Amino acid sequence: MASTAEWIEGARLRTLPAAIAPVLAGTAVAVAEGTPHPLRAGLALVVALALQVGVNFANDYSDGVRGTDDDRVGPMRLVGSRAATPGAVKGAAFGSFGVAGVAGLVLVVLTAQWWLLAVGIACVVAAWYYTGGRRPYGYAGLGEAFVFVFFGLVATVGTTYVQTLTGPPAAWAAGVFTGSLASAVLVTNNLRDRAGDERAGKRTLAVRLGERGTRGLYVGLTVLGALGVIACAAWTTGWMLVGLVGFGFLVRPVVAVLQGAQGRALIPILKATGIAELACAILMLVGAVVSA
Repeated sequence: MASTAEWIEGARLRTLPAAIAPVLAGTAVAVAEGTPHPLRAGLALVVALALQVGVNFANDYSDGVRGTDDDRVGPMRLVGSRAATPGAVKGAAFGSFGVAGVAGLVLVVLTAQWWLLAVGIACVVAAWYYTGGRRPYGYAGLGEAFVFVFFGLVATVGTTYVQTLTGPPAAWAAGVFTGSLASAVLVTNNLRDRAGDERAGKRTLAVRLGERGTRGLYVGLTVLGALGVIACAAWTTGWMLVGLVGFGFLVRPVVAVLQGAQGRALIPILKATGIAELACAILMLVGAVVSA
C-alpha cells in the first residue's frame, strides 16, 4: 500500500503551476475589464487544480497498466512502481475529476451559463483519453495540443468568462501565453523521456519530431508565450507587461535546451518552465490590479 508521501508524489504537485497560472492570467484580464469575482475565480482554481491532479493520476494508471513506465527517467509512478494498485489510482483520478465537477457545477449555477457543462465534460473526457482508452491521443503526438487548448485557452478564457461573461481578445492572448508555456513543460518532459517512449511504442511529439525538432519547439513555445503577454497588454493595460519579468526564469533553460541537455539534466528545466509560467501570471495579475 502506498504511503501518504507516495500518494503526494504520485499527484505530481510540481505540475500544479500549469493549473494555477491560467486562472491567475484569466483573472488578471477580468480585473482589467473591471468585473472581477473572487469567489468565481476561486472556484475556477479548484476546477483547474482538481483536473490537473486527475490527469496526473489518470496518466499514472494508464501508463502503468500498459507497462510504458518501465523505462522511465522521471519521478516515481504509483502503478509502475507497484506502490499502489491500478484500481486505487484509477479511483483517485476519478475522485479528482469529481471534485472538479462539483466546483464546476457551482460555477454553472452562479453564472446561469448551462452550456458550460458541455465544456466541463469535454475537459474530463480529454483528460482521460490523453493516455487512456484503446487509442490514447497522447501516444499519437497530440499531447501538446491538448495542453495548449485545455490548460491554455479553455482554462484562461474560461476563468475570464465566468467572471465577466465575456471572452475578450485579451483573454485569448493570455491563453496563448499560458498554453504555450504549459506545452513547453510537456515538451521538456517528453524530450527527457523520448528514447524510452520510442522503445515503448509511444509516438509522442518528441518522438515524431526528433531531438533537434523538439528542442526547436521548446524555444518557439517560449517566444510564443512572450508574444501572448505582449498582445494581452496591448488589449488591456501596459502594466501587464510586467509579466515579461517572469520570462527571466527561462534564460538558462533555453540555453541548456539549445546546448543539448539530456535525461535528468532536463528535470530542472521542466521545473523552471513551470515556475516561469506561474511567476509571469502572478505579475500580470499584479499589473492589472495596479492599473485598475
